[in-house]
Amino acid sequence: MSEQPPPIDVVIPVYNEAKTIEAVLRKVQAEPLVAHIILVNDGSTDGTETIAARIGREDHRLLCLNHRVNKGKGACLRTGFAHVQSPIVVVQDADLEYNPAHYSELVAPIIAGVADAAYGSRFLGSNGRRGLYFWHFTFNKVLTTFSNIATGLNLTDIETGPKAFRRDIPEKITIEEDRFGFEPEITAKLARLGARIYEIAISYDGRTYEEGKKVAWRDGVGAFWCVLKYWMRGGKR
Repeated sequence: MSEQPPPIDVVIPVYNEAKTIEAVLRKVQAEPLVAHIILVNDGSTDGTETIAARIGREDHRLLCLNHRVNKGKGACLRTGFAHVQSPIVVVQDADLEYNPAHYSELVAPIIAGVADAAYGSRFLGSNGRRGLYFWHFTFNKVLTTFSNIATGLNLTDIETGPKAFRRDIPEKITIEEDRFGFEPEITAKLARLGARIYEIAISYDGRTYEEGKKVAWRDGVGAFWCVLKYWMRGGKR
């Protein structure tokens, strides 16, 4: 009899995603490895909280936490990671850009004991992705290259949403960034920790700003600043 893979917890930061949150939660619920779902509602005003609470009453695996005011993705993950119980935690965005069906592939290197963290890359392999926004694509490539110079890693996509960690990894790292600066921050701190990071090819169904995309040019400038900040700070985790 083959050994049962360890369960995973999924942390979902969400802000004003009433149009997509139920579909995302249903997809996450359907994944066999998922033991607990930790949704952090970041001060939503569009009914997201009501939808999540209804689904939570149907499924004991779903824990709904609420920030009364909007704080940002990094702040949500700080809140969510504090409630993780399973050996592996996965970050899931609350829109439909990333498919939870990739969970088993994403966590496979961690289960095999060859990785401490895994990133789902939009730029590896032949998995499909929606063609959108040339400058976003270019920015992601430049930012990842800048991050690689700072960390000594050779990643292809640090701004990706799906990330998986051994449970003890977030416990060793203090997340300081409240917004999208979490992505370069966590990469820098994983590198400083000596964590083994794998990348897994994933599909990507990006959305337009009209469809609810929230990352703005200011977040891009902030991400570059975060790479520089954590590069200059040296050994702090």
